[in-house]
Amino acid sequence: MINPIRALGRKAVGEFGETLRFLGGVAAVWLVLVTFGFAAFHIPSVSMEPGLQVGDRVLVSKFTYGYSRHSLPLGLGYALPESWSGRVFGSTPQRGHVIVVRDPVQNINIIKRVIGVPGDTLEMRNGRLILNGEMLHREPKGVVRYRDRAGLLVQASVYDEVLPDGSRHEIYERTDTSDFDNVGPFRVPANHLFLMGDNRDASADSRQLGGLGYVHNDHVVGRAFTVLFTFASCREEEGLHCPPWRVWRGL
Repeated sequence: MINPIRALGRKAVGEFGETLRFLGGVAAVWLVLVTFGFAAFHIPSVSMEPGLQVGDRVLVSKFTYGYSRHSLPLGLGYALPESWSGRVFGSTPQRGHVIVVRDPVQNINIIKRVIGVPGDTLEMRNGRLILNGEMLHREPKGVVRYRDRAGLLVQASVYDEVLPDGSRHEIYERTDTSDFDNVGPFRVPANHLFLMGDNRDASADSRQLGGLGYVHNDHVVGRAFTVLFTFASCREEEGLHCPPWRVWRGL
């Protein structure tokens, strides 16, 4: 005769083992995804407005440009010797791509748009971007007023900026006479990128050669391609822009 208590014990042990195997499988899948596939990135600043708002959670593809020490999860890559560099299955980001890179000056990950690739010449004149001798077309879309993170009122002109391949993206321009509105020319070195924020007068980017400057391909983490989710964090006020919450919106 089977002892019922012993049978229940064996069943409990078996179910516990199944649960551990299931959790182990989930952990293994998660580790593979965050190591080789994707990572989530939180938007901490206003530099990529209007396309990306503070608080957005963005999904970043690691495999698009290959893998480097900056692609490893949980900061494991920074335990490797600093002499270790290079990319596996590497490719160069294209103009217009929104990418996450490791800022070697601040030692943090940041997100910007690729504006210049190796060999390009860029300059800013009176707020207009000149790429390889041609001034990029920008199409006015109106004026927006909103509160910044400090609660101050900001007014900016909204434009569609058109890249040479015909792709376009929205930018904010508060003025055409700010510190970075008359800089350059810059010539992008081999294996480097020139990055800019879409909120042109509120972005520290490659125009600041004493800061971010040119970004080496090895510092690329991946390509941002969609906003996973965000919830509106601003207070709605009459006459002021307050971005709505967004879920799974492409960049």
